[in-house]
Amino acid sequence: MTADLKQRVLDASVQLIDDVGLAGLSMREVARRAGVSHQAPYHHFADKAAIVAALVERGFTLLADRMEAAERTGPPAQRMRRVGRAYVDFALEQPVYFRLMFRPELSDPARFPAADAAGGRAFAVLERLVGDLAGPRASRSRKDALLSMHWSLVHGLATLLLDGPLAAELGQGVARGHHVDDVLTLFLER
Repeated sequence: MTADLKQRVLDASVQLIDDVGLAGLSMREVARRAGVSHQAPYHHFADKAAIVAALVERGFTLLADRMEAAERTGPPAQRMRRVGRAYVDFALEQPVYFRLMFRPELSDPARFPAADAAGGRAFAVLERLVGDLAGPRASRSRKDALLSMHWSLVHGLATLLLDGPLAAELGQGVARGHHVDDVLTLFLER
């Protein structure tokens, strides 16, 4: 029952944030939406910052799982394209998580090291792929530049599709998916 309670609190928190935004997150409203007493969330979370950190951790874990699955086989450029697509798809399918994950002020690494570690796991996938693409003789500065370049591309594309002008232009569906594939393919052909 206790793991179920924790999951219910997290699910209710995601729904609440999706409905009213992060500013509307309160322990009492989360409890109401989860169908539990107003004190029940405190069995797992000290405060709403702890709920947000748990959501950040969960988001990065889900993202890392997808990225690792996409990374498994094939030449580096093909794997990078699949990982990029997994990243963008995650952002579009899980917008509440995505919007929380990249706001460092919401999850203090000193207080919530598990959230920080989950973020590191996702980032490690990109680091491995960049290392494979760059080759063993590439300098550290070149690898760092490639890392920033690839991450900027997928994160920027995801953001434009989620909250920017591409969201209105492409909407949801086949056109959006083709656009993502075209951008990633073109970028990796450079």
